[in-house]
Amino acid sequence: MQNLLIKMSDSIHHLLVAPLNWGLGHATRCIPIIRALMSCGYTPILASDGQALALLKKEFPDLKALELPSYDVEYAREGADFKWKMIKNLPKMIDAIRLEKKLVCQWVKDYNLCGIISDNRPGVFSKKIPSVFITHQLRVLSGNTTWISSKLHRHIIKKFEECWVPDFDSAQNLSGKLGHLKKTDDKIRYIGPLSRFEKQSVPIEYDLMILLSGPEPQRSILEERLRIQIRKYNGRVIFICGSVEEKQKVNQIDGVTFYNFMTSEQLEKTLNQSAFVLARSGYTTLMDLVKLEKKAFFIPTPGQYEQEYLAKKMRKNGWFMFAKQDDFRFADLTQGQFFQPPKLVEEPVHWKNLFCLFEKR
Repeated sequence: MQNLLIKMSDSIHHLLVAPLNWGLGHATRCIPIIRALMSCGYTPILASDGQALALLKKEFPDLKALELPSYDVEYAREGADFKWKMIKNLPKMIDAIRLEKKLVCQWVKDYNLCGIISDNRPGVFSKKIPSVFITHQLRVLSGNTTWISSKLHRHIIKKFEECWVPDFDSAQNLSGKLGHLKKTDDKIRYIGPLSRFEKQSVPIEYDLMILLSGPEPQRSILEERLRIQIRKYNGRVIFICGSVEEKQKVNQIDGVTFYNFMTSEQLEKTLNQSAFVLARSGYTTLMDLVKLEKKAFFIPTPGQYEQEYLAKKMRKNGWFMFAKQDDFRFADLTQGQFFQPPKLVEEPVHWKNLFCLFEKR
């Protein structure tokens, strides 16, 4: 009987999915991958920390969830100090990466894993089983140190069997120079933009949706500023604070409906019901808005070169308008109405072909 149970457990295709806990974008863009794995007969095991892990637990309560060490990344209060704050955080990040390597090595044995999908977690890989790295940043922008940050990131990618880039491999793409290099690499596979949402034909209920995300303290700083300024806005507003807590909280203040967080199902419906969106210019948010063909206005996280680059690229393309956090006023939203999100030709992701990698074991 015991031998039979061992054989049965061996036949289950356990696969580790581990997004970085850096805002919620890495976790949310893994949701369509987790759904696809389940539909293809795999049993995903979730691994992350903090709010990213909390969100995945709420989305997939029946899946096993494991905790990884936190990189303990905190943004500087001033954008100009962003790079130096990151450098100061490096020792803690390196220690966390070393620890997650040890944990993953043990999990490969304990759960008989057939593969690993790591969304920007350098230590989540194994030489014994196929390991995939997901990123839209083949080039990591960091000002005058971009050359070395990009080189270090590509060194990490080389450890993995494949690198999946959630974007198009064509001139019309979303990530621009972040996700496209002059020299091709056999490891890189462009899988198309990832979004957990679908466009719906529903009546518009809100004039404006505010959708916050990202690491502290910048998320809270922007929330506080917008809470003060929103009093002068005339229209129906729904405000999603982007703070994943144990219980969902809803408050109505002066005609504005506040949520601490929403599930994917709630967020999909509310985004479709909103005429206009105010958000950070994170890459996952960008993919979601393009998928839903929503007009939006961006406020990049101060000092985060990637978000600043994406916001400028979107404005140059005529797709979305943006303003710096210190300069933003609600009156600026009228400018965003003149911009039109792109209608990109979306091709279905051939998940079974991608997942063939995990049958090599």
